Amino acid sequence: MILIGENIHIVSKTVKDALLSRNEAFIKDIIQKESKMDYIDLNVGPAKGDMQGILSWLSGLVQKTDKNLKISFDTTNFDEMQSGVTSLDNSKDSFLNSTSSDEPKLSKMLDLAIEKECNLIALTMDKENGIPKTSDGRLEIAFKIYEKAMEMGMNTEKLFFDPLILPVTADQSQAQEAINTIKMIKESFDPPVKTVIGLSNVSNGCPNELRPVINRVMAVLCYGAGLDAVIMDAKDEELIRIFSMLNTKSPENSADEIYLNLVQMVEDFSDIDDVEFNKSDKSQLGIIKTARMLLGKTVYSPSFLNI
Repeated sequence: MILIGENIHIVSKTVKDALLSRNEAFIKDIIQKESKMDYIDLNVGPAKGDMQGILSWLSGLVQKTDKNLKISFDTTNFDEMQSGVTSLDNSKDSFLNSTSSDEPKLSKMLDLAIEKECNLIALTMDKENGIPKTSDGRLEIAFKIYEKAMEMGMNTEKLFFDPLILPVTADQSQAQEAINTIKMIKESFDPPVKTVIGLSNVSNGCPNELRPVINRVMAVLCYGAGLDAVIMDAKDEELIRIFSMLNTKSPENSADEIYLNLVQMVEDFSDIDDVEFNKSDKSQLGIIKTARMLLGKTVYSPSFLNI
């Protein structure tokens, strides 16, 4: 599993202010806290006006602060992304985040990814349809992007499809659709492609005390579907541990046993109601309740864990 830290994000007012003022100490502190990640996502939005040139500045700061941390360039501004990638001493295996199936952006992003030997995140959406409500609709868009990538000669091992997780507070059914989309994408392409999610989206709008468990259980379900990479909160050390445990299949506690059972459930297309657990174990019960909510077996509410 490739771990990509999400904490340099323009949506955060403090981060945005630090970027605008080029506050090196503030940004270096975030970079240092992302040290357990494989990549750091530099989400700078449209990067216009006072933000122009920000990715070159940021990438230089990352390389100076942590030479082992690779970079995911995240902007809607193609020229800014190109400038950031070009500023690297070695751009190979960096992430370009992201493209849709819309032209001319798709061709331009594929060109840049091929030239710089980067990974490309492709969103399963387009201007005409937005984000399709069904996994079949998202897969259709993925096929369109895949065909163009093959035509242009891209190494499909560097193509990462994002099924686009939506908040359960907005549309609870879309958690299941995202999981289905991952599984379908992993089974539908030859040569194969990879998948990535922006994990924290699933719990946006939920009470802060619920967000960690929702994120962790969603991550486990997506892992079972064949997920390859995750953009996540680098401060969630428990989730980092869970991913490591899933990779080694070495449970450390009763909750880990349930996580492994959930992975097996998704792999086998079985039902959450068939997963055995100890109802008197509070941690196991919370995981199962969260999984049932994400899979649409129960209705989300801020008190779903107490029902």
